[in-house]
Amino acid sequence: QVQLIESGGGLVQAGGSARLSCTASGRTFDSYTMGWFRQAPGKEREFVGAINWSGDKTDYADSGKGRFTVSRDNAKNTVYLQMNSLKPDDTAVYYCAALPGRLWPVGSYEYDYWGQGTQVTVSS
Repeated sequence: QVQLIESGGGLVQAGGSARLSCTASGRTFDSYTMGWFRQAPGKEREFVGAINWSGDKTDYADSGKGRFTVSRDNAKNTVYLQMNSLKPDDTAVYYCAALPGRLWPVGSYEYDYWGQGTQVTVSS
């Protein structure tokens, strides 16, 4: 069982930045593909970005390309989502997800473990 705990959400002004963190339990974090997703009120959960187990491959949804960066620190069992130039449309609960097994690429429905989410609100 893998537990994921997100942090770093809050209220941000449009045009500002935020960095989310997700820390995982377990001793094999360096074998996990990690993903970030978000869900806005009244909308389905959508893919934001992902990073492979070693950190040398990333993938992003079109909505975040050029603004969002996913990175990881395997020594700290932590994955990050750096969000710049935030827009009110980025307001959502952000979730991290993990898939053990050194798999890449990974479809949105393949992740085995999910965090509880952290709220990001972007004010105009």
